[in-house]
Amino acid sequence: MPSNKQSVEELRWKKFPVLDDGFVCLVDCMGDDSSVVQAARVSYGAGTKKVSDDRSLIRYLLRHRHTTPFEMAEVKFLVRVPMDCWRQWIRHRTANVNEYSTRYSVAIDSAQTTPTDEWRSQAETNRQGSGDALPTEAGAEFTESERAFQDSARALYQARLDAGVAREQARKDLPLCTYTEAYWKIDLHNLLHFLALRMDAHAQWEIRQYATTIGEQIVEKLFPTVWEAFNDYRRKAAFLTRLDIETIQALQVGAAAASVLPPYSEAFFLEHQHPDWKELNRCRERDECLSKLRRLGMVAGEAE
Repeated sequence: MPSNKQSVEELRWKKFPVLDDGFVCLVDCMGDDSSVVQAARVSYGAGTKKVSDDRSLIRYLLRHRHTTPFEMAEVKFLVRVPMDCWRQWIRHRTANVNEYSTRYSVAIDSAQTTPTDEWRSQAETNRQGSGDALPTEAGAEFTESERAFQDSARALYQARLDAGVAREQARKDLPLCTYTEAYWKIDLHNLLHFLALRMDAHAQWEIRQYATTIGEQIVEKLFPTVWEAFNDYRRKAAFLTRLDIETIQALQVGAAAASVLPPYSEAFFLEHQHPDWKELNRCRERDECLSKLRRLGMVAGEAE
């Protein structure tokens, strides 16, 4: 399995733009696909190479959730990200972080702005998510008021600094759209977990742009075999619960009795849904099962 040394040198300090003034870039990388294989074979013992080649072994490890070998590789990034997005990012507590300090230094003079066509409504079914795009006419007003607020907030911050207010105190009124920078070092196992969550369609759009850039522009090039397996078994895979499986079995029995072929209607799905869900007016687990079965082509309609 070839080394990723050339990829590291080509990518190091290359800034990939994200949002209007953010970026991610590779600082350093320890390990490659072969590091995962090497770590696994230490515990597997001699002779494993004869049974399984490197690609098959990596795919086996990821498919069966053997995490330790993936912890043997590490990647260090430098990122510039809005503070509100960084709050979500930093919740992944499995990394080493050193953030730009606004106690020691003046805050970065940059804030994320929203184009007129990118304002989103609140989702009706997801309390923490976005819905459809808002009308451009309304967006123009929001963007104009946003820019005025950001300019005012920055002017207030600068005025306090000029008046001698301590940086650690003056920073408290900076808006969350202000960009911050940080070094972020994480092992490959936890990086893949971060990407699986933050590249998902249910993640906030802004952090999804960062995760997608990290994954597709950097990780894929550094760990191509791991990335292939990650897409096959995690990112683009589906997990079936016990209730999902029992619902599928009930659908098959009902379809055989009624001589119905898939894709089944949503009404047919609801008729044969799991008993645990039938008395519930709202049930996220049932909705998730329906989405999975639509994705599999078993129920008509588009998966969310």
